[in-house]
Amino acid sequence: MTKRRNKRHWDAPQLHGDHPRPVTRRQFVAQGFMTGAAYTVGGAAGLFGAPAFGLSGDLDALRATPCNITDGAGKIPFICFDLAGGANIAGSNVLIGKEGGQQDFVSTQGYEKMGLPGDMIPSLNDPVSGESYANFDLGLGFHLDSAFRRGIMSVVSPATAAFTNGAVIPARSDNDTGNNPHNPMYGIARAGAKGNILTLAGSENTDSGGNSMLPAMLYDPELRPTKVDRPSDVVNLVDTGDLVGILTKDDATAVMESIYRLSDAKVANVDTQVAADAAIKQAVRCGYLKAADIADRFGGTPIDPVLDPMIVADDGTGIFTSAEIQGNNRDAREFKKTASIMKLVMNGFAGAGTVEMGGYDYHGGRRAEGEIKDFRAGRCMGACLEYAARLGKPLMMYVFSDGSLSSNGSIDGSPEGRGKGEWSSDDSSTAGSFFLVYNPTRRPTLIGGNADEQARHQQIGAMDAGGSVMRGATPMANNVNLLVNSVILNYMALHNETGAFDSLYGPGWHGLGSGLDTFTAFTPIVNGIITSPM
Repeated sequence: MTKRRNKRHWDAPQLHGDHPRPVTRRQFVAQGFMTGAAYTVGGAAGLFGAPAFGLSGDLDALRATPCNITDGAGKIPFICFDLAGGANIAGSNVLIGKEGGQQDFVSTQGYEKMGLPGDMIPSLNDPVSGESYANFDLGLGFHLDSAFRRGIMSVVSPATAAFTNGAVIPARSDNDTGNNPHNPMYGIARAGAKGNILTLAGSENTDSGGNSMLPAMLYDPELRPTKVDRPSDVVNLVDTGDLVGILTKDDATAVMESIYRLSDAKVANVDTQVAADAAIKQAVRCGYLKAADIADRFGGTPIDPVLDPMIVADDGTGIFTSAEIQGNNRDAREFKKTASIMKLVMNGFAGAGTVEMGGYDYHGGRRAEGEIKDFRAGRCMGACLEYAARLGKPLMMYVFSDGSLSSNGSIDGSPEGRGKGEWSSDDSSTAGSFFLVYNPTRRPTLIGGNADEQARHQQIGAMDAGGSVMRGATPMANNVNLLVNSVILNYMALHNETGAFDSLYGPGWHGLGSGLDTFTAFTPIVNGIITSPM
């Protein structure tokens, strides 16, 4: 029978009888007492020397100098979503099955544990639309009524969906703790991702940029993410100097180019009389050249995501409307956070970014709460995919959470609950993560010579018939550090760099063994070579 629960505002803080009162920042975020925002810590990209007038040159030619000024590092942009608290990912959102892949369905009882009643299991069709509950519009299989899927599809165009694919990784992680080393960004940076302003950005002022930790072996204090969770944080990262306000962008750039040329000519005739003479001169040259590059890239061009018409517009062409992103409700705060991170990462200003979203410890209440929060997260995921499509750039997007939860079969029959099972308790056995890849030229191709092989690359691991992670199916099924390593492996594989994976850790230290192709989802979509791992 349906168990009625007290209705409350979905974004109100959660007090669970089986949880201690929150005392840590992570507990406050997971249970919705904090939004995931932190105090703003502003930064400047650089301070430049005084300008002097001269003749303008060709900045594109200058960028080809050893200063190596490029739009990012030429790597695929990477964004991860850290859903703090233990969100549902497997079953009700992303389809997950036994050893044969997503369509090797688990038992009815297994899906009930993952929040799907017997009349909504993936092997059936929706009685109203006639569509299969196992939906593959995004390449990766989602439940037709998945809140993630509905949120993503409310934002992306059919063309964007058609060029998207993904993979799911059944893997356990601890419930209700920020100590899961889930965050892969440092490894992504070590694989070569960096921006021309920042290496990493995160919406939380932590070592990982999000709620969950990073693997200790990947930690590098020089890579600590810059905290960015609102458009003003993005704007404060770049200082084009007073010259851009006095002159036009083109004139200011010409002046700074001339400074570079004058400095270059002067430096060539100076002997610093130190062993690092060449390095010092190169640093001076590059400092002036980067000043010109900053003026050219940002002078007169809004870096503010709110002023980007691809992101915000009220004529139906923007991903968000101004009303959606400029308010102070929970939706607006999450949209601002997402818009800020994706603006930096997708334009090459940062190599990778984390969007932390709090309040995902949503068991013990009506199913409607989880559906509403998952739909919101789906909209943010869809915004990143659609922005990538509009810029014509690839994107790898990774979604994870600390632990998971299960249902006892009680049904929420409210319109928002959609006739699905209520989340009754934390349950790490149903946990999993997934990633989506957008490629502007074609849908990413799964590895495998036939459909059965491809299915096993789209689901890297397995659940048992009862809906629990099979711990022995893969090395990462019961080890979060290795889960992160598998995500980094898949990022490198997209660049045709699987052969360099060992060098990031040292032979054997990554823990995935020698058969790396077994844990890789896609054939490469770009070519690249890591010259010197950090």
